[in-house]
Amino acid sequence: MTESGPNIDEIRTLRNRLRDLSLRTPVMRCRALEDRLGTDTEVVAKLEFLQRTGTFKARGALATIQALTDEQLQLGVTAVSAGNHAIATAFAAQASGTTAKVVMTRSSNPSRVAACKAYGADVVIAEDVHEAFTLANRIRDDENRFFVHPFEGRTVALGTGIVGLEICEQVDDFDAIVIPVGGGGLIGGISNAVRQLRPEVEIIGVEPVGADSMHRSFASGQPESIDAVTTIADSLGAPFAMPYSFQLTRKNVDRLCMIDDHQLRVAMGILFQSMRIAVEPACAATTAALLGPLRARAAGKRVVLLMCGSNIDWATFSEQVILETAA
Repeated sequence: MTESGPNIDEIRTLRNRLRDLSLRTPVMRCRALEDRLGTDTEVVAKLEFLQRTGTFKARGALATIQALTDEQLQLGVTAVSAGNHAIATAFAAQASGTTAKVVMTRSSNPSRVAACKAYGADVVIAEDVHEAFTLANRIRDDENRFFVHPFEGRTVALGTGIVGLEICEQVDDFDAIVIPVGGGGLIGGISNAVRQLRPEVEIIGVEPVGADSMHRSFASGQPESIDAVTTIADSLGAPFAMPYSFQLTRKNVDRLCMIDDHQLRVAMGILFQSMRIAVEPACAATTAALLGPLRARAAGKRVVLLMCGSNIDWATFSEQVILETAA
């Protein structure tokens, strides 16, 4: 059965309820990217990396935790994440008056672990993302904590749907929107909102090579998993797709494209050198796609790029980024 998703009135209601806890992030015309494209493409970026906790994840975590009962809040919450969702869950738990015990992978950036602890969360370390889900499920069962899923469920789609609502209010008459794809929570929620408000807009998802669970799911017609995540865009490294977010994405998204780690590194460098922003690889995914596989398709159109997160320290950024050298 195809998932219909939250309606736009529900999304507006949640937006109003979370007004004091989340930010209406700005949009910006990206003339440096337009000049580089040279195809009469107009590029507008939604700067969601300026959201509280540094990513869009705060919206879904707040929507989920704010919907819990008093009894559930007393018991606390748990989550699993390479970093961004864990930080968002810790923030949302603190803002909602409950506790969080989050599971992160050993490869998680130390600055992200520190951010979780700064919001008062207990942090449990797992060897990899598969073990992390196992440990989080064990914490849920043993301690009766509510599991705040990183990308699956109606409340996540409600929260990320606010991003789509904001874009439609902030940008007039755009032709296409390009959205990063991890587990599908972001693109599922945004596409659901945009499709209701701007049904004519082309909605495109971008997945990294090495974390292509949504591509595989589209091909088979059902949620699929991957054996291992092998991309520097760890924020997009969902090991599997799940029914709700997959169905919402399949219903509303027109096409998917793929970019590799080299393209991500180059895009990180372009954003830093041309716009003076230092972002994590996942945030550069839409720029990489526009400058690569979507360049011809975007010619002459007004395109919105969703820039999703900035939780990266300088040492990691310096290792990953590829900067252009002067001729």
